[in-house]
Amino acid sequence: MFICKKSSTFAIFLLFSFFSYNIAAQEDGDLAVETPPESGRDAETAALPRSFRGFTLGMSLEELKSALSGDAEFVFRGDRDVSFLPGSNQNLVDSTGRGMIKRAFFQIKDDAVFVMTFEMNTDKIDHYSVFTAFSAKYGGPLALDPRQSEWEDGETRVYIERPLTVKYIDKIVFDGIVSESRAAESSAIILREEFLEDF
Repeated sequence: MFICKKSSTFAIFLLFSFFSYNIAAQEDGDLAVETPPESGRDAETAALPRSFRGFTLGMSLEELKSALSGDAEFVFRGDRDVSFLPGSNQNLVDSTGRGMIKRAFFQIKDDAVFVMTFEMNTDKIDHYSVFTAFSAKYGGPLALDPRQSEWEDGETRVYIERPLTVKYIDKIVFDGIVSESRAAESSAIILREEFLEDF
């Protein structure tokens, strides 16, 4: 395992661009999500999956490394594909795929996977097929716009993005990180304002 500045920068960008996009989408009328009248999830819909091909939200780093090593879909190079993100108690695992999956990213906090991102190979599988298969099992999306479809329950969010990326997110952990980030930002603004008052 090593500290990689390039991977760290990418991972931080990946995380913050993700929730920044969602905040902007809610504030911008042009990006407002649209919920089809008969496709939204309800309380009776089956719980969303927290696993894909043996990879599970909440699994430890060692369990993830073992799963990647045992999956022929991935070219996993061991600790060379694991980066530590300084100051965040997080790891990023970035692995290349060799078939249907082009690349996968796993974000880990406190030794538990909380985001799994699978970038699919669009030469071998298409957005419509994945969207249709997922909807058939778990119902239509909670929210839909031209760039992504969103499913959500009490513990999990799943996004299918264009051209074709599938994200599984531990909602409780991710929302906690977003809240911590907003609190830190608010504190920084207050400290800045107090500093400026000294002039």
